[in-house]
Amino acid sequence: MCWSATADLVAGVGVGGVGVACVARVRSSRDLPLAALPLLLGAHQIVESVVWASDGGDGPATVVWAVIALPLLAVWVPAGVLSAAPPPARPRLILLLAAGTATAAMLAYGIATGPVSAEIRGRTVGYALDLSHPGLLVAGYLLATVGSLLLSGDRRLLVLGIVVAVGAMACWALWRLEFVSTWCAFAAICSVVLLGWVRARPTSSKMPTGY
Repeated sequence: MCWSATADLVAGVGVGGVGVACVARVRSSRDLPLAALPLLLGAHQIVESVVWASDGGDGPATVVWAVIALPLLAVWVPAGVLSAAPPPARPRLILLLAAGTATAAMLAYGIATGPVSAEIRGRTVGYALDLSHPGLLVAGYLLATVGSLLLSGDRRLLVLGIVVAVGAMACWALWRLEFVSTWCAFAAICSVVLLGWVRARPTSSKMPTGY
């Protein structure tokens, strides 16, 4: 989320450009899902620029935003980390992907069965949908996304996991204050970290041993 339709659009195009660079530098198909994550984040922000332009509401752009933010990312991130991870880390990452899949199924059900709405609140957009067991869903979401990065067995992804955890808390605090939404800057930072990760990946088919 950004603080205006223009900011979301510009940031989305910029983050998407970093995603193109990430994909172009991929040396192994195993790295492709995670390398393509900035493309998804960029598209997400462009979709939100449409939400801004529509003055919120419950239209298609709002639903698409929720689908990307909630069930899709809950599966995409742990699946991408699992695909790129060194063999010793994969058993634990399979469990996190299972948690993400279960969480995504519940989130998708909530989106499909209940109204999803957006409300412009000054410099932020507030989204509302009816979910059962929200605390459990938040825990499952964070376990799948942040947890998979922290337990990836890759030092650069560990750094990304720390950035995600700290950045998410900062963005949430600012959003709760309805001061300004900073997700676009956070997504840009994460995308640049991922570009560094892609550039540092080994050129051969051998995978790093991790830690």
